[in-house]
Amino acid sequence: MKQQTSSDWIARSLRSVWHPCTQMQHHEEVPLIAVSHGKGPWLYDHEGRRYLDGISSWWVNLFGHANPRINAALKQQLDKLEHAMLAGFTHEPVIELSEKLAALTGHNLGHAFYASDGASAVEIAMKMSFHAWRNAGHSSKQEFVCLQGSYHGETIGALAVTDVPLFKDAYGPLLRASHVVPAPDARNAQEGESAQDVARRAIAAVRTLFEERGDKIAAIIVEPLVQCATGMAMYDPLYLELLRELCDQHHVHLIADEIAVGCGRTGTFFACEQAAIWPDFLCLSKGISGGYLPLSLVLTSDAIYQAFYSEDITRGFLHSHSYTGNPLACRAALATLEIFEEDDVLNRNRELATRLTIALAPLAEHERAQHFRQRGMIFAFDAVEPDAARASSFARRFFTTAVENELLLRPIGRTVYLMPPYVLDDEDVAGLAARTQKVFESVIAG
Repeated sequence: MKQQTSSDWIARSLRSVWHPCTQMQHHEEVPLIAVSHGKGPWLYDHEGRRYLDGISSWWVNLFGHANPRINAALKQQLDKLEHAMLAGFTHEPVIELSEKLAALTGHNLGHAFYASDGASAVEIAMKMSFHAWRNAGHSSKQEFVCLQGSYHGETIGALAVTDVPLFKDAYGPLLRASHVVPAPDARNAQEGESAQDVARRAIAAVRTLFEERGDKIAAIIVEPLVQCATGMAMYDPLYLELLRELCDQHHVHLIADEIAVGCGRTGTFFACEQAAIWPDFLCLSKGISGGYLPLSLVLTSDAIYQAFYSEDITRGFLHSHSYTGNPLACRAALATLEIFEEDDVLNRNRELATRLTIALAPLAEHERAQHFRQRGMIFAFDAVEPDAARASSFARRFFTTAVENELLLRPIGRTVYLMPPYVLDDEDVAGLAARTQKVFESVIAG
């Protein structure tokens, strides 16, 4: 049988697969990469060309592709139990994972409720908030609040608290309205302002809204410290601290969407730790399974859990997914947590982040780059493109040029960002920084 080439696989994919977050016509110009296999931070096509995965394959792959320790855990689990329904049944991986996650919050949160993707976790948290208030006799609390530029997923509920027109506008008639408050994006600092000043200014708008509508608001949802899909907008932890106080004062639930920023990405395992606060609901997905299998979950407080605990079935939380708490996905997550513990990953990442920041210094100082920023293992800067037409095509041109230079980077608009796996060695660090600079200079030069 003739061996299939990358071109063969690409042609077959374009005939049969509808790719996500893609205007398919663009693939007439933008290359589709047919991946054959992965190893460490690298992806390989069928001809052996490799690509340094500088965005962790959409922020999910923490410890490299084909990680031998996660592989071994999955192979062992596969011989024991692939899946069992979680209604009326339970199993070791889901129990152990739930216990470990609760312990990581100091048991401030627990009672893990499982799903498969980030948007589903957001839906769960929103439904739990609404239903908890109803069970407590506050059925008027039905409104939700999100930050300007926020992104929380593309199911109907999650899209309602997303503020990115590109994803949201086409579906406006389907969505329930939500309140949008200013983002504490540190790039919005006026002359003489600090990031904390921006946080205080942004929180003032939340205070006003809560004073006016607090009796109607169920919850506010935020991505702690970094709003990723809006262009890696970073903000000071003070905002979370002040927001927690306001939520307590006005009896509004706080939902922390840590789908992208959790699992060590911002420097602590949970981003909320940097503000020394805990939300009422914490959503996890992406990196929790090491990038291996679809898994998401919501952790919540005892108070929320008790609001549903009753003989009355209508007071229960009846949301469900067929693959809730899948044993294979949970085992991958347990292996991921074991790597964090055994390899002292958070401390190692601090050293790795320092090396990367130093290596990226020429870009931070580049005359056509602005707002270079870093939080944990997230790095970003904004390209200065005075020409509107070139600015609108910047991301596509950058991606195409990056692929030609063995690099997988996918800018958000004019924002170039790096969210690499945590397993880069010194050669990878130097290569990632040098290639990013080379690609950037090529693209802005036209």
